[in-house]
Amino acid sequence: MEHAPYHYDVMARAIALIDKRAGTPMPLDELAHALGMSASHVQRVFTTWVGVSPKRYQQFLALDYARDLLRRNFTTLDTAADVGLSGSSRLHDLFVRWEAMTPGEFARRGEGLSIYWGWFDSPFGQVLSMATDRGLCGLAFAAESGRDSAMADLTSRWPAATYIEAADKISAWTMAALQGTGEARVLMIGTPLQIQVWEALLRIPSGHVTTYSEIAKSIGRDKAVRAVGTAVGRNPVSLLIPCHRALRKSGALGGYHWGLPVKRTLLAWESAREHQVGHQRNIA
Repeated sequence: MEHAPYHYDVMARAIALIDKRAGTPMPLDELAHALGMSASHVQRVFTTWVGVSPKRYQQFLALDYARDLLRRNFTTLDTAADVGLSGSSRLHDLFVRWEAMTPGEFARRGEGLSIYWGWFDSPFGQVLSMATDRGLCGLAFAAESGRDSAMADLTSRWPAATYIEAADKISAWTMAALQGTGEARVLMIGTPLQIQVWEALLRIPSGHVTTYSEIAKSIGRDKAVRAVGTAVGRNPVSLLIPCHRALRKSGALGGYHWGLPVKRTLLAWESAREHQVGHQRNIA
């Protein structure tokens, strides 16, 4: 993941420039000039970061792309389990083990819990990772909110815990989550409803999306779509528990705790990589 934070910064600037065009494609030379980079450099950054050309990637970044994604790659949570976390729709083989805190443990607000933390580079900027001895309990994107805000956000969820800076201790789980290989253990710290919702999110394959109402239906809470949406937004383990794959029925992105630009980039990045893997599979 060489120069990943730099790549994300370029992508964030490119998104802002492309959005100003209101859906009109931006030629490579024009995009490169606006970014203050050579065309060859822009081409290289895009293909290194996501595996497709800037022209192709713009299609995934289009403001109405989420609606198209919902139409083509919508998944019901009943069938998502058939695809599986390592199914053909996944870009990689990431084995996820997860467990939930007991209601009593949650009620103690982290009292008696040691939480280790560290900062890591990711394809989407810097990530604050937190974990207990039982697994990851937090992954926060700081590109939009800033490092201080991300730290305050996660620590406020478990205010009675003891926080210990120890990036090396949690590196293996964190890199498994960010790189999509190996085993990542997750400890879900939330209310019973939140944990139900987060378990449902874990069943959505990469490159696919679902709706808030579909998630509510899958956990037997059809009439609680608003509460389910709130639980989606409270997911502390971004990327690994993929709340970015939840959309509104209309195809609108809805909210995203770590900023809508990050959500759009995540969806575009996953779709582009899925397209690239599918293309390579067809060639083979």
